[in-house]
Amino acid sequence: MIYGSARDWRDAARKKVLFFGMSGLGKTYVSNVLRDSGDWFHYSIDYRIGTRYMGEYITDNAKAEAMKVPFLRDLLLSDSIYIGSNISFENLTPVSAYLGKPGNPDLGGLEISEYRRRQEQFRLAEIHALLDTEYFIDRARRLYDYPHFICDTGGSICEWVDPEDPGDQVMSELSRQTLMVWIKGDEDHTAELIRRFDKAPKPMSYQAEFLTKVWDEYLTEHDCSSAEVNPDSFIRWTYARALAHRQPRYEAMARNWGITITADDVSKVRDARDFDELIERTLETNPKRA
Repeated sequence: MIYGSARDWRDAARKKVLFFGMSGLGKTYVSNVLRDSGDWFHYSIDYRIGTRYMGEYITDNAKAEAMKVPFLRDLLLSDSIYIGSNISFENLTPVSAYLGKPGNPDLGGLEISEYRRRQEQFRLAEIHALLDTEYFIDRARRLYDYPHFICDTGGSICEWVDPEDPGDQVMSELSRQTLMVWIKGDEDHTAELIRRFDKAPKPMSYQAEFLTKVWDEYLTEHDCSSAEVNPDSFIRWTYARALAHRQPRYEAMARNWGITITADDVSKVRDARDFDELIERTLETNPKRA
């Protein structure tokens, strides 16, 4: 760890942190609080994925849908209209819309092989975006003269790493550059996340082995074929299982590579000073070798 004690953190002229954990527990909230202070550069992994690594996939998919409409097809072929995604830190819908949901195409689902293909595209994109962290740390200092840096990761970071392997490429690189901070929720937070997701299910990314397991289980339990799967029903059914699958992976990431703060503590952060004090307290009570 680049800051092994409260003193290391307190004395650091440049503070560099990476937040990880389930979506909805405060990663982007605290990132925005720090960014608004004026001294922190906010690097959003999901935004980087959508603009740098999956931008063409997203745009081409939108064009493919437009080509099905004769009026739009003629305009596209004559270069009379432009189609692009309006992705932003606050609106990452183009990425999730491209990922889609597997199941019955009449209900908006993707055939499972196409769904797996897009999942693999996302996996590679996220790994590349994570490994771009060093570049953006340098860019934030060199180009914009920001003293401090935040890497705001997506909930799926734990799917692509082996936190028990001291030689894991992604974990080694990220821990060399940043203080890795797990924002941990409790049972009440988990119940609230499930409630929110059930109300408004949205596409997720899954580890390939996990996806195969839950897909096969869903087909068996619901006695249906792939083409009969209700896409929203599947991702609702899968969500709690995905949370349970990810939890021990996050725990291992924090135990071996970083520190843990709670979602409740994050919700109390109102400014950069609050955050500094929270990290300092955490390192004071649980110092780790730098």
